[in-house]
Amino acid sequence: MDNEPLFKESQGFTQWWLWLILTIINVFLLFGVFKQVIVGEAIGDSPMSDITLLLITGFMIALTILFTRFRLYTEIKQDGVYVKFFPFHLSFKRYAWIDISKSYIRQYDPIAEYGGWGLRLGLFGKGKAYNVSGNQGLQLEFHDQKKLLIGTRRPNELTNILKQIDNFKPSDNPKH
Repeated sequence: MDNEPLFKESQGFTQWWLWLILTIINVFLLFGVFKQVIVGEAIGDSPMSDITLLLITGFMIALTILFTRFRLYTEIKQDGVYVKFFPFHLSFKRYAWIDISKSYIRQYDPIAEYGGWGLRLGLFGKGKAYNVSGNQGLQLEFHDQKKLLIGTRRPNELTNILKQIDNFKPSDNPKH
């Protein structure tokens, strides 16, 4: 059986405000390192130690680099939905169509429903979410009543693929 991806999407964090915050913090910390460690002028009335400042700066730079590496990969194949949220998942997690009772594209509120973006646990029975930006997602509802939302920046294309998948599947597997 041909199980080539019918749909592939790779997403990273694109929120301008996130990158602005990380940039401001890193610039501030690097300025602090320059002024306190290199020039030798203490910052403020009660400055932190040089080692602490260097550790915090290193941590923030590493965190910023990590954010540039976060990627949400989604693939739709004839046998299921595949998701990988790098670096948390090193390989794809497969959700077989036979385990899915419903799949559809929906608009959602990332803050109110899931508390933000990333690997999230939904509030009040919303289920898990893998999302990095936007407010559109592929909602999967499973036969065991669990739910998973996978964010997408291409909802129209994904809707068309879901319609194609319906045509491939046997009628005894209720997807919608």
